[in-house]
Amino acid sequence: MKLNKCLLALPLSLALLVPTAALADSHGGHSASSESAMESSTATPAAELRITLDTALTEHAFLAIETMRKGADGAEDFDQASAALLANSDDIAAAVSSVYGEEGGAAFLEIWNSHIGYFVDYVVATGEDNQEAKDQALASLEEYKQEQAAFFDTATEGRLPADAVLEGLNMHVDQLVMAFDDYVAGDFEAAYTGERESIHHMSMFAESLSVAIADQFPDVFEGTNPDTPAVDLRAQLNMTFTEHAGLAAMAMQDGADGAESFDQASAALLANADDLSAAVGSVYGEEAGAQFSEIWNSHIGYFVDYVVATGEGDAEAQEQAKADLDAYIVEQAALLDAATEGRIPAADFEAGLTAHVDQLLVAFDSYVAGDYETAYSSIREAYAHMTMPAAGLSAAIVDQFPEEFSSTEMPSEMPATGMGGTADSGTIPYLWILAGLMLAGLTTTLALRFRKQ
Repeated sequence: MKLNKCLLALPLSLALLVPTAALADSHGGHSASSESAMESSTATPAAELRITLDTALTEHAFLAIETMRKGADGAEDFDQASAALLANSDDIAAAVSSVYGEEGGAAFLEIWNSHIGYFVDYVVATGEDNQEAKDQALASLEEYKQEQAAFFDTATEGRLPADAVLEGLNMHVDQLVMAFDDYVAGDFEAAYTGERESIHHMSMFAESLSVAIADQFPDVFEGTNPDTPAVDLRAQLNMTFTEHAGLAAMAMQDGADGAESFDQASAALLANADDLSAAVGSVYGEEAGAQFSEIWNSHIGYFVDYVVATGEGDAEAQEQAKADLDAYIVEQAALLDAATEGRIPAADFEAGLTAHVDQLLVAFDSYVAGDYETAYSSIREAYAHMTMPAAGLSAAIVDQFPEEFSSTEMPSEMPATGMGGTADSGTIPYLWILAGLMLAGLTTTLALRFRKQ
């Protein structure tokens, strides 16, 4: 396969560069050398590779499960959900092509899309209560896993061995099938737990794949490492913020439909909020984390208010929910401005949060109106947009506490987590991610500093 020197073809990868650059420009109190160091730790070529893969691969898990559910329900928007899933496949293939050439990208896409087709076969067979067809779909998925594992082994020149990739693919397929089966059986709590586990697992694969590619082509990625503490922070925030957008959009759809799974969809969204609040608390102290949680969860409540008002045809209540969301934006922006000591000004936060709110409202309104194409386009926009606050906030934290994120060397071996499946398959608590990054004394100091502000 030929190496394409233009790095990443996805437009998303260019958008990811903007927040960190804007952050450096806006924080005039820091020297140019400090700003350069901040950017190099969170926005290196290898970091952008990992974030692009993280966003696309986690979105695949999210869209795959939601599309399978739509199929099980015989939903009117199944075709548009499927189209969004296939568009995501094109994004992943574009990333592969940018590294391994058009031929490699085409080969990947053919294999990758085959497993989406087999999942659809499984959904159809389930709806028809055809056990033989279900077994055939699972057998086809077994063949897919072998072919996909061989592809990554060959492409990375053994850096991702077929056996290790196969182990991870087993987990990926099992997670999606179990989440679907649980949903069909009415065990919605297990179904949403499985969805979150699948999203988190694909984030691990993005880490492993980015390390392999950066090690394979050090000249293209300027010898930078996608597996440093700073990039880990950005990647974990990226996964949690994007997951929030996806879960929020689908919970709102459940609310509009009066779905039986609405309570469990909402619980998954709030569990994601707990992860994000724990991350803030681990950096800025428990008091700041609790304050963030209260404000962040309020906007989830206002979205619910908007859903309820829409269902009741209450235009006045809809406008009130929007007004509450506007007030939330100002309050959330002020908190994060204070926490980062102005590294991301409140005005910048407000602009980003406004875009986030607008995207979710457009996605919901379009869904209610039956304009499913716009609905899923807006959901994908909302998912991609959340990479920006992840980039900006992680850069601000690294700039505040550079001594905690100083490691930049490439690892001597592939990460132990990822497609190899050696990590705990349960939901990843945020404190596990960040505990090794923050000293205990630092947390106390930051809590005191935050209280003074």
